[in-house]
Amino acid sequence: MTERLRQLVHCESPSNSAAHLVECAVLLEPWLASALRRSVTISRTGDNVHLVARAPDPRVLVLGHFDTVWPAGTITDWPFEIDEVTGIGSGPGAFDMKAGIVQALTAIELLADPGQVSVLLTSDEEVGSGTSRPLIEELARRAGAVVVCEPSADGGAVKIGRKGIANYDVELRGRAAHAGLEPHRGVNASVELAHQILRIAGFGDADLETSVVPTLASAGTTSNSVPEFARLHVDARGWTMAELERVDTAMHELTAQHPEASVTVAGGVERPPFEESSARMLYVEAAAAAADLGLSELAAVRSAGGSDANLTAAWGIPTLDGLGAVGGHPHARDEYVLVTAMPERAALLSALLARLTARSLVR
Repeated sequence: MTERLRQLVHCESPSNSAAHLVECAVLLEPWLASALRRSVTISRTGDNVHLVARAPDPRVLVLGHFDTVWPAGTITDWPFEIDEVTGIGSGPGAFDMKAGIVQALTAIELLADPGQVSVLLTSDEEVGSGTSRPLIEELARRAGAVVVCEPSADGGAVKIGRKGIANYDVELRGRAAHAGLEPHRGVNASVELAHQILRIAGFGDADLETSVVPTLASAGTTSNSVPEFARLHVDARGWTMAELERVDTAMHELTAQHPEASVTVAGGVERPPFEESSARMLYVEAAAAAADLGLSELAAVRSAGGSDANLTAAWGIPTLDGLGAVGGHPHARDEYVLVTAMPERAALLSALLARLTARSLVR
């Protein structure tokens, strides 16, 4: 498992590099085919490739992704390493989520018969799953249950809920003028931007844990001109669809503070919430599998981050997330995975898959 993880981490796969994604898919294809004991398809959609393994009689879909947020070349100054004392491994994408893929491969190899397990490994999860959504929906609906091998929460807890995510691009238009000679003739898009940022930040609700965060912002073209244009990106997250819809309405009803300025809003909900009801049945099975193996009680939490579990849960398909690696700090330079926990996590996933394929729990 550690040697596979080393190879997989060193096979860089940033979401925006078609060549690297193909190389990673080619590395994974024979590993997955061997584990499943059947053929695997590399499906191409535009610049993206996805590994697709449809089961003859699917009862569960194992879902994951092999793209990472790390640009090509990161491995040069941050190679995969394991601290032999702590058992901690580090490297770009090791925790999110290449260790989860390695664990899933081992879990499938442990099954007596993987004929009812479908697998989909995508290459665009980190950028919104635009090309993989049709495949995710097709395989998830056919299987009737989904286990997602994204990283676990702290201490190995599985994820039984995730916030939904909405993204917005706000464009503000003013009127250009010379900043020194005739500033009064201009309509300052930067000033309008400041008003809108304060307004938008107020759309959040701390009591309901709804966050609405202005993030990227830009304005102006030259240092001696009244800015004619300004742009703003907004990240919104909430536990319920009702909250996301409230924020969406408020965003699209934005109006300019200056009578001669204008505001245009594009965007909306991209990942609906993964609500706990979708995970309840599969969590019971996972907790029972952990007990059967003599493991400690399996903890479960909700997460503010999004994943493809948001999609499958919103389609009404029983979903359990966070079955991947134990570690921490995804998307950060100190991202790490507890390598010594990988066999236990693989055993847990294998036991859960065996329970789900043994009887038609989800039909």
